[in-house]
Amino acid sequence: MIEGMTLAARKAGYSLSIYSTTPDDDPVESVQRQLQARSTDGLIITRLVSGDPRVKLLLDQRMPFVAFGRTDLDTAYPYVDVDNEQIAYEATRRLMDKGCRRIALQLLVPEDQASAMRLSGYARAMAEAGIPIDQSLIGHGMFTMESSAAWFDRLLACSDPPTGLACANELGLLGALHALGKRGLAPGRDVHIVTRDSTRLARFLPAKIEVHSVDMAAVGRKLVEVLESRIINPLGPVETILLKGEFEPAE
Repeated sequence: MIEGMTLAARKAGYSLSIYSTTPDDDPVESVQRQLQARSTDGLIITRLVSGDPRVKLLLDQRMPFVAFGRTDLDTAYPYVDVDNEQIAYEATRRLMDKGCRRIALQLLVPEDQASAMRLSGYARAMAEAGIPIDQSLIGHGMFTMESSAAWFDRLLACSDPPTGLACANELGLLGALHALGKRGLAPGRDVHIVTRDSTRLARFLPAKIEVHSVDMAAVGRKLVEVLESRIINPLGPVETILLKGEFEPAE
């Protein structure tokens, strides 16, 4: 995504600066520092949370910006987002098509709006199939390889383990595969897996994994294009773009 943003910014005559924060940092303070420095023409904000205060702050300050993601504020603001709700819905339905009823779901931290969207898609698919949601099958975390392996290993040790898994990302997938391998289980045979994989990593793994991929370089380009339009015409139409994931069946 950063590569796409960099190339698009250069083409438009802008330079791209990245201001990273740790999970312990206050994201609002980071935005306020940028506003006080008056060193930027516009901002791209990421990792939106429920009622994200940065959106209101930037609107109030009339700073051109675009969000990568959405928040649940009742106001218009420009964003580019991936349709995580539909991706999770389709992943859950495809696992059901494989005969799975015990379907585990990896989510990132609960405050993250992308996780809320994924949970909504999962819940919709389960409700349509008449399958009650077992909260013990829903995991929240950053899902490094280590944390994913530990979480999924605990599920596999249960008396009624999952037969399907919707992974949050590539690191979550690698951790889950490690947990399966430790127990002599095989993806596509003992547990069916569908994952979000924007790096196309899964195609190089010797395992049957179904994938939803998103062209993140294209997302980065689109973010810059929307931001540039806000810089040029702050009072113009508010663009909102929702990008779909592309499904790839297991080979």
